[in-house]
Amino acid sequence: MKTLENQTLLYDEDCPLCNLYTTGFVKSGMLDQNGRKSYCQLSEEEQNFVDLKRAPNEIALVDNKNKTVTYGIDSLIKVIGFSFPLIEKVATIKPIYYILKKLYSFVSYNRKVIIPGNVKEENKLQCIPDFNYKYRFLFIGFALTITTFVLFGYSNLILNFPKSTIARELILAFGQIVFQSLFLFKFDKQTILNYAGNLMTVSLMGSLILTPILILSQIVQLPQMIILGWFGVTVLIMFLEHFRRIKILKLPFYLSFTWILYRIVALFFILN
Repeated sequence: MKTLENQTLLYDEDCPLCNLYTTGFVKSGMLDQNGRKSYCQLSEEEQNFVDLKRAPNEIALVDNKNKTVTYGIDSLIKVIGFSFPLIEKVATIKPIYYILKKLYSFVSYNRKVIIPGNVKEENKLQCIPDFNYKYRFLFIGFALTITTFVLFGYSNLILNFPKSTIARELILAFGQIVFQSLFLFKFDKQTILNYAGNLMTVSLMGSLILTPILILSQIVQLPQMIILGWFGVTVLIMFLEHFRRIKILKLPFYLSFTWILYRIVALFFILN
């Protein structure tokens, strides 16, 4: 594998996702041993030619020799394309490039709600993306859609449950956001939408955990004990993840208990 030398990716050290893929580039040999650096550790010299407003939104690839910078999806295409030229050719085809650019923005602007990390407040430079309402609402809508269809399918596997509908599951999933937001009325709208994004990531994670049982049920007849047990374990995992995120966001701990309360109330209405 060819190594792109004298190039450094400025990654967000508080983002587990950013840590993961930039480390992968170095370990795989796509970048040399100096191929990644925390945005928070930018030197004063580097701050003169790196766009400090753009870099937190679009990962910056610094050419250490020429002192030039590439941003966002172009940085990733440059790194991957150096080792795999065919991928670069395909990725730069206009329609494909447009889609990749939008997908990159979708992930980048939502990375703090997809995989949140503890912020090191002592750092003078913080790699925090701008709050983008469009991409936040798109993410919440995406997670709502996946959650709705997975819960629709899974609810119909439980024999003692009333037959589910797409509308019911959509109302329940969206209702969770509204219900939880009632306990955040003292906070600003960005805080509420950050929480909503994290809330829907937890729901999306739960949906992904339930999906193997949904697929398996199409092949073999599964006992109700397995279906109910898997659902119970999924709810427990979701609760623990929700509690972890509440601590990271420094929001009231009782949100995890109102999260459970909503599900109990929803279950009562479903059964009656």
